[in-house]
Amino acid sequence: MERKKSDYEKIEEMKNKYQEHSMTTEQVASLKKRIEEAKRKKRRDKRVRMARAGAAAAAALALFIVLPNTSQSVAHAMSAIPIVGRLVEVVTFRDYQYEGDRNEADITVPELVADTESLPEESAKQETLKKTTEEINAEIREITDRYVAEFEAGLKEEQGYQNVMVTSEVLSTGEDYFTLKLICYQGAGSGMEWNYFYTIDLNTGERLQLAELFTEGADYITPISENIKTQMREQMAADESVMYWLEEDVPEGVEDWNFHAITEETSFYLNEDDNIVICFNEGDVAPMYMGTVEFVIPDEAVASIRR
Repeated sequence: MERKKSDYEKIEEMKNKYQEHSMTTEQVASLKKRIEEAKRKKRRDKRVRMARAGAAAAAALALFIVLPNTSQSVAHAMSAIPIVGRLVEVVTFRDYQYEGDRNEADITVPELVADTESLPEESAKQETLKKTTEEINAEIREITDRYVAEFEAGLKEEQGYQNVMVTSEVLSTGEDYFTLKLICYQGAGSGMEWNYFYTIDLNTGERLQLAELFTEGADYITPISENIKTQMREQMAADESVMYWLEEDVPEGVEDWNFHAITEETSFYLNEDDNIVICFNEGDVAPMYMGTVEFVIPDEAVASIRR
C-alpha cells in the first residue's frame, strides 16, 4: 500500500516545483526573438545615425568621441554624433561571442556616454551626469563580467549545455528622463532571465530613485503595492495559468513567499505615458514559470502624491 504523503512533504514538493529555474520553450523562443529584434534595431539605428552624421559633417564641423579597440572578443565602439538635445548616448563597450556544439554566448555590453559638451563648462550638472554614467557603467560591467566568468568556467569544467545572452534596450530618451534596460538570460539545462533598469533624471544628472517621483514624505509604497495586488488577482481570475504569491494563494507553512509590498529598491521605469512601471524578476512574486513580470500603475492610484 502506497504511503500517504505528509503535509510537510506536500509543501516541500510544491516548493521545489515553484523554485524550478526553468523557462518553457515558448518563453526561451520569445526571449531570443526579442534579443534578435534588438540587434536588428541597433544595426538600423547605427545606419541612420551614420547617415545623419554624414549630412551634419557636410554642413559644419562635428565632434567625434572615439573609444579604442581591444582584442580577445572585446569591441569598443565609436559613438555616433549625439542627437541635438540628447544628453546620454549608448554605445557598445564589449561584444563577447562564443558558439560551440553545446555552449553559446551572445553578450553585448552597453556603455553610457554623457554629452557634457552641451552643458556649461564645469557646471554641477555636468559633473553629476558624468559621475552618474560612470557609476552605471561600472555596475553594468560588474554584472556582465560575472556572466562571462561563469560561462568560461563552465567551458573549462565541461559542465554541459550553456546558453548565455545579454542585450539592452533604451526605454526612454526624452527631455526629462533616460532609461536603459539590461536584459540577461542564463540557461544550463533550465534557464532564468534577469532585468536591470537604469533611469537618469536629465534635469539633475542624477540616477532617479522611486521616492523622488512623489511629494516629500508621501507614502507611495502602500498605494502602489495594493494596486499591484489588485492587478494580480484580476489576472489570476482571468487566466487559470497565471499565478502570484498572495496571502490567499500560498500554502500554509510557506507564508514567507507572500508578496506584501514593494520596497524603496524595487525596480521601475516610466513608460511613454509617464506611468510608473514596477518590475520583478523571475521568482520574486510568482513561480519561475511566470518569468519576469511588470505592472503599470495607473495615474489614479498615485495622482494625489505624484510630483
